Order: sequence, then C-alpha cells, then structure tokens
Amino acid sequence: MRQLRGQERVITGNRQTSWAFADAFVAEDEALRWARDRAREAGLRSVSAGTGAALRLLAAAADAKAVAEIGTGTGVSGIHLLHGMRPDGVLTTVDTEPERQQFARQAFRAAGFAGNRARFIPGRALDVLPRLADGGYDLVFCDGDRMECLDYLAESLRLLRPGGLVIFEGVFADGRTVDSAAQPAEIQRLRELLRAVRESTALLPSLLPVGDGLLCAVKRG
Repeated sequence: MRQLRGQERVITGNRQTSWAFADAFVAEDEALRWARDRAREAGLRSVSAGTGAALRLLAAAADAKAVAEIGTGTGVSGIHLLHGMRPDGVLTTVDTEPERQQFARQAFRAAGFAGNRARFIPGRALDVLPRLADGGYDLVFCDGDRMECLDYLAESLRLLRPGGLVIFEGVFADGRTVDSAAQPAEIQRLRELLRAVRESTALLPSLLPVGDGLLCAVKRG
C-alpha cells in the first residue's frame, strides 16, 4: 500500500506537468496576445490557451456556421471560435460592457477577420438570448454570470440545432466546485449545472480538464 501511494504521487506530478504542456500546446498569435493584455489591464480573466484551442477544435468539428457567445470580454475566446468556424460563419457575441466589445472588435480585425464575421450585441445575456432564433445555432459558448448558468443552459437547448454543442467555461472554479468546504451560492449553482447536464436526456456530455474546466455537451437529435 505504501508503494501504491508513492506511485500515485508520481502519477499526479506527471499529470500536472502533462496538463501544463497540453494547455500551452497551441501557440497564440499577436492578436490573441494583444487581446489578453487588454483583458489583464481591465482585470478580466481570459480563457487559457488550452481552452481556446479546445474551442477552436470543437467549432471546427461542428462545422459551425452560427455561434453564440455569452461574455465577449476582450475577444480572446471569440478569436479562437472564429478560427474554428467555417469561413462564412458569423459569431454573435453578447456582453454587458460595450467598451470591452470595442477591444474585441479591434482584436478580431487584427486577427484578420472581416467585420461581417461578428455581430456584437451589448446587454444582459438573459435579455438578448430570447431574441435569437430557435434552432439557429451550431454552438453556444457560455462564459458569463455563474448565477445565471442554468438559465443559459435552458436558452442554449432552445437555440441549438440537433447535434449542436453547448460549452461552459470555468466550471472547476479554481477547484472550489469539488471542494467539500462551504462554498458561496455561485459554486452551488455550478454544481447544479454539472448535475443538470450530466442527467439530461437531451444532452451527451463530457467534462474536459483544460484551463479551469470546460463542460461540453451535444444536443441529441
């Protein structure tokens, strides 16, 4: 038993090194670095490079033409999504802070995307999403208010076509989601989200250990 515990420690160390290697596996260009710098200056937390690479991959795998994003930030996740989408695809991105969207607009342009590749909608997600078309989206990426995540899930199920993807970022919450200590309401809400996605008969889920946790699910046909 003592030997097994030692092996577990080695495996854990190797996994941490492997996760760090995986997170930095895909290099980011100047436009992404610029967007990250703007986020840092604004006190915002951007998706990790590994999370961005996963978003790019998932958008490409879904052959996504129409993507909805909750939480524009300064454009880091949006650039990754656009890189994975079809060349004629349009990203609809929602944020409560229009000035952040201006940074994202500049970052998208610097990354080489035409102005018609993104539609910026300022406002609260739960005010904007009901105005978007039923079944009109291939992918919905949620990186907004944790307290509203269950509402985002409900809206995503309406917005997605059969076979479409819903993705939630940051579901590990720096390890607090699985911490047995008392946690604030937003962490309890994340736990409810994880349970709802896992138990939904309408979704085929997976939880990816990239960045701060990427919860993904395909809407069944």
